[in-house]
Amino acid sequence: MFGYIWEYVYTSFLRYWLKWLIRQVTGTCELQRICSGHKPGAARTTKAEYSLQSSKNKVLRGALETTKDSLEQCVDQIMKVKNIKPAKDPKFKESLNICLLQITGYSSLYISVEDLRKEVFSSDNPEHEAMLLKLWDLLMPTVKLESRITKQWGDIGFQGEDPKTDFRGMGLLGLINLVFFSENYTAEARQVLSHANHPKLGYSYAIVGINLTEMAYSLLKSGALKPHFYNAVQGTPELQHFHQLYCYLAYEFDKFWVAEEPESIMQFNQYREKFHNIVRTHLQDPDVCLTLTVGSKN
Repeated sequence: MFGYIWEYVYTSFLRYWLKWLIRQVTGTCELQRICSGHKPGAARTTKAEYSLQSSKNKVLRGALETTKDSLEQCVDQIMKVKNIKPAKDPKFKESLNICLLQITGYSSLYISVEDLRKEVFSSDNPEHEAMLLKLWDLLMPTVKLESRITKQWGDIGFQGEDPKTDFRGMGLLGLINLVFFSENYTAEARQVLSHANHPKLGYSYAIVGINLTEMAYSLLKSGALKPHFYNAVQGTPELQHFHQLYCYLAYEFDKFWVAEEPESIMQFNQYREKFHNIVRTHLQDPDVCLTLTVGSKN
């Protein structure tokens, strides 16, 4: 209870006067101190984001929702409001611009990911069908698919004869992630598939992959991935960066699963949650960067 009271008093009263006092002493505003006092990455951008969110000035709060096209104008407005002279702080404008690209880019990325998640896989869509067949060719290059509806799909971890039913939860996003991993990290994807087909330690490759898409999506939605993207992308995070994160999760989950040696696939939820907790722990590190270190084709 005391913690909540203290937080309320600090954010509502003490913080404002503390900022004012430090500005009188240093001659710089909080945003200037953040941009000059931290290296580019999550530590700097997270503090800048909190500063803007907590500001009583509508120009600063509005910066969090600005578009990429109006970003430069937004930064100029902030400098005017805060009376920041470029000659006295020449690096501020560029530093804040990068922070805002990351902050607003994260929000835009979520919208793009959500749109793909909502897009239903359709057998009537030639692009969707071509993507699905491409997944088979990437993972099973020496095996010809007998027909579009076949039990062979089980060889790469789908549940039934028609994979489209497995994409209901994550929509087209699940398929795109599977294809991205297989296309950009082909050797690694085939290695993971071989582990998934192990007679004792095996699991459903595609179904688990779609489950990991849900994990990545949930982490993105909750904001938990901000430290990763703020460190990994010095600018606007885009869809390819989300797909790269998925590749990390797919590869690392396989390593985790093999190392843990579960007694049965029936324990999947238990081990999935354990892996999820490991990832969330990594994301508590301000220097976190969940990047797959093996070679990519791109």
